[in-house]
Amino acid sequence: MGIASAALALSATACGKSSTDAGSSSASDSKNITAAIAYDIGGRGDQSFNDAAYAGLKKAEDELGVKGTEAEPSEGEGDADKVQRLTALARAGNNPVIGVGFAYAPAIAKVAKAYPKTTFGLIDDTSVTAPNIANLVFNEEQGSYLAGVAAAKTSKTGTVGFIGGVEVPLIKKFEAGFAQGVKDTNPKAKVLVQYLTQPPNFDGFSKPDLGKAAAQGQLDKGADVIYAAAGLAGSGSIEAAAAADKWAIGVDSDQYNQAGLASYKDHILTSVTKDVSDSVFNLIKSVKDGKPQSGEIRYGLAQDGVGLSESNPAYKKMTDVIAAVNEAKKNIVDGKITVKTAP
Repeated sequence: MGIASAALALSATACGKSSTDAGSSSASDSKNITAAIAYDIGGRGDQSFNDAAYAGLKKAEDELGVKGTEAEPSEGEGDADKVQRLTALARAGNNPVIGVGFAYAPAIAKVAKAYPKTTFGLIDDTSVTAPNIANLVFNEEQGSYLAGVAAAKTSKTGTVGFIGGVEVPLIKKFEAGFAQGVKDTNPKAKVLVQYLTQPPNFDGFSKPDLGKAAAQGQLDKGADVIYAAAGLAGSGSIEAAAAADKWAIGVDSDQYNQAGLASYKDHILTSVTKDVSDSVFNLIKSVKDGKPQSGEIRYGLAQDGVGLSESNPAYKKMTDVIAAVNEAKKNIVDGKITVKTAP
């Protein structure tokens, strides 16, 4: 999901203590730790998911004095490649070691056993558990519901679009919340849904041309607001919406403020944000403080772990839309609305 060299394997070397002892690779000096993140498909520069994780690492470097290590994925890699990457990071003394994305689950399950004194962070997955694994997960469906409310209130045609990068359960959560938010706001609205690829093909998270083509197809069918949960591929859908003078809704990061999307930002109505940055920062801080997080760490609307950005000045003027979104948020937090996690 990034412009930055997806073909690179390990982009940086660890700066902390190293050990060949699989059981003692933890950086034991909590005041001088090194932390590592292994990026998801596409790597840093995706203006979205991976960049949000990097922001958390950068914050830890700036505020905690932590030394950071980054590792890029290779194109078409398998679990063995991820195991090798995580092993190298743990062996070099990084603690914590964070896998960005559910694709790291099998690798973390294996490597965490070999390095029990190292804390591993796994973003977007709860299928793998261990005392030294922190599962950093989000209620994406809740933020997506708010996007659905905004889309329905903003649309003039009554037709909106959802583009999913790869049809996996995680992205289905985005679809489910968005469609529910649209329909609860305008029962007559039409929601067009398209997935770019099917597993094991994960190009739908990394190739902007796929997102652009899908968005163009939805625009041709009358959609005037398009929400894409597709990593770097989503930037293609934003480009298409902007070219057609229609609205796009960003994902994961506040994409209105992403430098790589500056040419299109006037058409980025809002973004569904996931506080991946703080989840990474909080995990690193917990290790530095000697109280490493473990188990499921969930971020939802109630914790402001997901939400809807208001950076676009045009959006800030839509007082009726903002009022509807805020009411929906309150109803979700209060338990009056239960958002579906599957379509």
